[in-house]
Amino acid sequence: MTLKAVYLDEASLNFGDLDMLKLSGSGVDYRGWPSTPGEKTLERLEGVQVAIVNKHVLTAETLRALPELKVILISATGTNNVDLLAAKELGIQVCNCQGYGTPSVAQHTLMLMLVLATRFTWYQADIAEGQWQKSSMFCLADYPIEELTGKTLGIVGYGELGQAVAKLAEAFGMKVLIAGRPGQTVREGRLALDELLPKVDILSLHCPLNDDTRDLIDKRRLGLMKTRALLVNTARGGVVNEEALHFALSHGIIAGAATDVLTTEPPREGNILLDQPLDNLIVTPHNAWASVQSRQRMIDQLAHNLTAWKGGKELKYRVI
Repeated sequence: MTLKAVYLDEASLNFGDLDMLKLSGSGVDYRGWPSTPGEKTLERLEGVQVAIVNKHVLTAETLRALPELKVILISATGTNNVDLLAAKELGIQVCNCQGYGTPSVAQHTLMLMLVLATRFTWYQADIAEGQWQKSSMFCLADYPIEELTGKTLGIVGYGELGQAVAKLAEAFGMKVLIAGRPGQTVREGRLALDELLPKVDILSLHCPLNDDTRDLIDKRRLGLMKTRALLVNTARGGVVNEEALHFALSHGIIAGAATDVLTTEPPREGNILLDQPLDNLIVTPHNAWASVQSRQRMIDQLAHNLTAWKGGKELKYRVI
């Protein structure tokens, strides 16, 4: 029997710049769809053994209607788009991708710190408005430029990504403090978050979004930070209360912030951080993970599991 694999939303990963031969050339009958409307899901997965999805939703009802489906490969770390309980009940193996974006997100995190610290966007705006061209001096230095060297960085979420950010920060001469995991007892070498916040010049978030971390950074905790402190969020939008953040930035409670994530993405219904922009806030469109190299590593992980499944071998990064 020829193994069939279908990628239902390939365009969410491949922007035309990846080597897809590792999937299409893995010895399976592979078909990649740029995207799939919900009503086409069953049609496109009929007779398919391996479904690949990024954000496309696979409900319990859908899974029960696909008796030949044996494996779901999620081209992301998050698994909330797949009904895992139904998959387990039906004996469908589910794997995600892990560790693929660490260099990309760590680099993006440091970039946001540097842009905030150097007032990069402010100076770019002045140049665009002709302020340098009209300057009586050889340079513009109207806004305070800070060095990362000597600053204290607080990290919330000290897994692979948090550790990568710490390593880069230390290369810049920063001191790193680590917050205890929210909802758990603080262990040796870490600080309770409320104890850490007044000590840091920059706070960087790398924790998952769950019941313990939703609105973790709220009005009260923003008030614990230094007035010159900066906040960087490349974790999940819901970790920071966006109303509280906007208030803190517009009232001088903290000096600046940068976020790559919002509570609802894409923000079709609006978001206070976009609808009421501030010059001390930077928003990037959840693309910290999206370097060419990061996305290619994800393809490599998917291809590895396709080949492993075809050869009857153990799959990597199994969730179910």
